[in-house]
Amino acid sequence: MFLGAQTAYAQVEPGGWTSYSPGYNVQLKGCGQANGLTFTLTCSSTSGEQRAERRFDTYTGGTRQFEGSFKITSMGGTRISLKQTFRESPSAGPYFIMAAERGGRLYSVEGGATIASGATVGTSVRVNTVNQVGSSHRTYINGSLKNTVSSPSGSYYDKFGAYRTSSGNGPITVTWSGIQFWRK
Repeated sequence: MFLGAQTAYAQVEPGGWTSYSPGYNVQLKGCGQANGLTFTLTCSSTSGEQRAERRFDTYTGGTRQFEGSFKITSMGGTRISLKQTFRESPSAGPYFIMAAERGGRLYSVEGGATIASGATVGTSVRVNTVNQVGSSHRTYINGSLKNTVSSPSGSYYDKFGAYRTSSGNGPITVTWSGIQFWRK
């Protein structure tokens, strides 16, 4: 059976999207481990850098959409970053960080605002982020808009996996699936 080119359908904000596949590298620090799309922090350390993530290629301008689903399979710790959007130079650093607390609350690390609940062990959660560079960055959980922040002009990149926030600790194991990217 031959499968020809398929039209790309974004899960949120339909219209005019083109799918693409950015390159990435795996970042491991401290007790972080990665096996395909499963990311683990094996320790309960509250100090040092503990990370297991995929860091995707930098983009500049336009509108980019990330989609992926995660399932936390075990979580003995709390306050672990699962999805990030970073800015590149000259204003390099974390721009949007979504983390999970034990108990299922998803929150924005910058400011602490609750994004959603229900990210409990064994539950699949779909995340879409839409970064309209120079306008706004929007986060959808299971297809519903949950967070909007301003997006300055510049260059950005996406990351997902497991990363200990400054107030968090492991252990955690999280598996991601259905990773897709679109642009327009």
